[in-house]
Amino acid sequence: MRDDRRQFYIDFGLSGLTKMVDAGWAPGTPLLDVVAAVADWGGGAYAPTLLEDALRVLESDLASKEVDILWCAASRRAYRPDFFGVEGREWLRQVVDVCAGRIRQDDPSFAVTPAGPAPAAAFVDEVLGEVEAFADALRSVEGHPHHPVPDVLRTLERTVTHVDPDLGFRLLLRVLKAYQITIDASRLARYQDLGERLGYDECVVEDGGIDVRPDTAD
Repeated sequence: MRDDRRQFYIDFGLSGLTKMVDAGWAPGTPLLDVVAAVADWGGGAYAPTLLEDALRVLESDLASKEVDILWCAASRRAYRPDFFGVEGREWLRQVVDVCAGRIRQDDPSFAVTPAGPAPAAAFVDEVLGEVEAFADALRSVEGHPHHPVPDVLRTLERTVTHVDPDLGFRLLLRVLKAYQITIDASRLARYQDLGERLGYDECVVEDGGIDVRPDTAD
C-alpha cells in the first residue's frame, strides 16, 4: 500500500520532523525553519507526507495537549509547543501552511484539501497491540527522571485508534528510539515486516536508532 513512500530512506511526515527536532534543532533556530527544511527534502518530495500527517491529526479529536504530548515524547522534549507560547493544534496549522507553501513552489494551483480516512485503517489492531506490548516502558517515559512526558501510553493509543495507525506506529518507533527503549531482535523483525506492509523503506524502521538485544532462550 502507498508505495510512493518507498522513496523515503529516512523517516518522513510528522515522525520524521520530530526526529529532526530531536537530533538537529538548536535553541535560537526558528522551529518553522526546521519545518521548511524538512518539507524541502528530496526537492519537496517530503512536503506532502508532512502535510498529510498534520492534516489527519487536525481532523481528529486529539486535543492540543495530546499533540503536545506526542511532540514531547517523540522528540524527547526537545520541543515543547506550550513552552514556546503556541498550543499543539495551532502549531500543526503552521506546519500545514509551510508544507502548502513548499508544494505551491512546484504547483502554484495547489489547494489544501482534507486528508480523509486513514489508508492504513486495517492495521489498527496490529499497531495497537505493539503499543500495548510496551505499556510498562511507555509508562517509564511518563516518570523519566530527566525528560518526563505525561500520558504517553494513552495518547499513542488514541493516535492509533483515532488518527492513523500508520502515524501511530511511526511515532511509537520514534519514542522507542528517543528514550533508548530496548526491543528483542524478533520484535525488530516484526516491525520491519509491518513497515514493509505499510509501504516504508526498510531504513525508516531501522535507522540505527533502535536499541536491539538478541532474543533470550526460553
